[in-house]
Amino acid sequence: MRIDIWTDIVCPWCYIGKARVEQALAGWKHRDEVEVVYRSRELKPDSPKGERGRVLATIAEHFGGSLDDARAVEDRVAAAAHAQGLAFVRDRRHGNTLDAHRLVHLARERGRQLPVLTALYHAHFAEDRPIFEPVTLVAVAVEAGLAAPEARRVLDGDDYLLAVRADEHEATQRGVTSVPFVLVDGRHSLAGSQPAEAYAALFDRAWHER
Repeated sequence: MRIDIWTDIVCPWCYIGKARVEQALAGWKHRDEVEVVYRSRELKPDSPKGERGRVLATIAEHFGGSLDDARAVEDRVAAAAHAQGLAFVRDRRHGNTLDAHRLVHLARERGRQLPVLTALYHAHFAEDRPIFEPVTLVAVAVEAGLAAPEARRVLDGDDYLLAVRADEHEATQRGVTSVPFVLVDGRHSLAGSQPAEAYAALFDRAWHER
């Protein structure tokens, strides 16, 4: 059984959703017969490259509210993250994630997709490291088991750009409007970060309808 998950590295609900999917799979009797593939879906693919400020100001600008309103939003997300045992920095850096997605595609080819994605999420949400800069991306990639020269080569060029765009095109074709988006065997799906129990039910249904 194959599970595709469209996600973005700066999406807090994707960070939380990943933990919930893993929780659902951890006790599932068919876990060893499942392939999980993370796919690219940038929240703002047209944003300029690099770091673009802090997340509270970004939320306030996006929704037309105050910084206090943005803090209230982040407090709710932080509570959900903490409930999953995840560290969470509220006023994080924010920026373009295309290069991070390209590294995740490299990692998949090298059999290190989950460790690299996990490391990127932790660097961003738990440590507030500048994952929008090549130096940090290479460091995180190396920590997760990739070779530094290869990571640098990818970031210096446009490797895996078409792979990212293909993921995003497929998401658009499937009508994906929110992430995380979980798709099982190309037929059964859930949008948005759901409780672990909802993912477990989805996996059971997909398994029995194979």
